[in-house]
Amino acid sequence: MNRYYSNGKLLLTGEYVVLDGAKSLAVPCKFGQDLVINSINEPLLVWGSFTKEGQCWFEASFSLPQLRLVSATFNSNKEGSSEFIAETLQNILQKAKALNPNFLKDTKGYIVKTHLGFPQNWGLGSSSTLINNIANWAQINPYTLLWNAFSGSGYDIACAKHDSPIVYCLENKVPSVTEVAFNPSFEEELYFVHLNKKQNSREGIATYKNRKKEARFQINTIDTLTEEFMRASSAKDLSKVIQSHEAIISSIIQQKPVKEILFSDYFGAIKSLGAWGGDFILATGNNDTPSYFKEKGFTTIVPYSEMIL
Repeated sequence: MNRYYSNGKLLLTGEYVVLDGAKSLAVPCKFGQDLVINSINEPLLVWGSFTKEGQCWFEASFSLPQLRLVSATFNSNKEGSSEFIAETLQNILQKAKALNPNFLKDTKGYIVKTHLGFPQNWGLGSSSTLINNIANWAQINPYTLLWNAFSGSGYDIACAKHDSPIVYCLENKVPSVTEVAFNPSFEEELYFVHLNKKQNSREGIATYKNRKKEARFQINTIDTLTEEFMRASSAKDLSKVIQSHEAIISSIIQQKPVKEILFSDYFGAIKSLGAWGGDFILATGNNDTPSYFKEKGFTTIVPYSEMIL
């Protein structure tokens, strides 16, 4: 048996503009995804994907070594189909095989199981953790696999591989990763709140690419704000950085900040994370923060210390 594990992720600064070389602060999460592989004698790849609760939500079988889809089952009330998910998985495996022709070349087969450590709608990186795990199994570069199969900056792959906060940037389209000591002394005043909506990061990226002309003029400012974010010595200091950061990204993507849209009466600062409009936000606050968001109908509130690795 072989087992691979990758961390989930959150991008605290530089959303969208990380694609164009901005220095961005990203943090690995305590929640991730594993990939467990057992060999069998049949030339089949039998795949099962399991939720946090241990329920199998997707199954597929592929013949080896051709990776032809034999069967697929998708158990969910959400949008999607077994064929679409199976074809996406098939594409990832084929891209991995192209990068390492010896991958899945044997006459034997495999039973593969993935287990998510977080709810599927949390947006902590179900795709990036899968990509990194498959890349480790295939012994290939995970960034290359990501870019061959999907798109994105690659910061999520970096978080999958690192167990501490990082500053991530693309230098001439080459990932640069620096581990940093980001341990806010005021972490008890920081909360992650889920917006009850799973955001498609690929759609967010596509939208940004149509509006990114202004971005190149803001890269240096975002770099500075990332440094200030890490240096903040209090929630009050961090709130000022958040407000400046939100204003810049808002001007680039022509979208109102989430605080203005949903939480205009909130007493602390609120920052969107990743693709705006879904998944988690970061809120500065106090003991009254959880009750505020619960009254607004947002019941998934995770203290900073319980989220970040």
